[in-house]
Amino acid sequence: MLNRIIEEKENDIVYKVENLNLWYGNDKALKDVNIDIRNNEVTAIIGPSGCGKSTFIKTLNRMVELIPIVKTTGEIKYKDVNIFDKSVRVEDLRTKVGMVFQKPNPFPKTVYENVVYGPRIHGIKNKKILDEIVEVSLRRAALWEEVRDRLHDNAYGLSGGQQQRLCLARVLAVEPEVVLMDEPTSALDPISTLKIEDLIHELKRSYTIIIVTHNMQQAGRISDKTAFFLNGEIIEFDRTDKIFSTPADKRTEDYITGRFG
Repeated sequence: MLNRIIEEKENDIVYKVENLNLWYGNDKALKDVNIDIRNNEVTAIIGPSGCGKSTFIKTLNRMVELIPIVKTTGEIKYKDVNIFDKSVRVEDLRTKVGMVFQKPNPFPKTVYENVVYGPRIHGIKNKKILDEIVEVSLRRAALWEEVRDRLHDNAYGLSGGQQQRLCLARVLAVEPEVVLMDEPTSALDPISTLKIEDLIHELKRSYTIIIVTHNMQQAGRISDKTAFFLNGEIIEFDRTDKIFSTPADKRTEDYITGRFG
């Protein structure tokens, strides 16, 4: 019985990061990062500016490699496969691990064309299927009711909050398993921010979500686990309620209470 429970727990791990180090040229940005990220949980990454938060989540789908001076050591296992292995196609990885950025970045196309962009790249041409993907993805992103009559309008005509949810729908359209979010609400107004937070609560039923946020209240509201980064290291990683109520490290407490950062 105990062995079965342990096995189920191990199978629940989506990402297993082991001794990850990363350099930009000669500057070391991540130092011996070790963390397990579990299925259908929201993991918040917090810490002061320049501490490695965004760098870390961009390693999870290898987007960090778009910068040519990057070098890494260690392992990131996604479902037991090291993502740095030569057999891993980065396109396949980024399909399974989608990303929403800090500022909304819709394509200069219609709402419809934004959502079907990924499915078309994957070879789906049937209009009926594409129409269904558009509706399902926009519903998941809580945007369908607002844009159902504007599908063929330019996406730039949407508000900032709507554009960000459209970018989320674009990610969801290719049916990922993990959604990375790099401060997705920092450029949004409070009402749009609340909509994104509500969405995260809904989406974690179907997806694993990893979110970088500088907003302590937001991390407390939306996440199951929180990792506190400082100078490229994970200082503390635990259940969010524990991190915020009884942190084990004084540096975590000092950051959460606003003494620095």
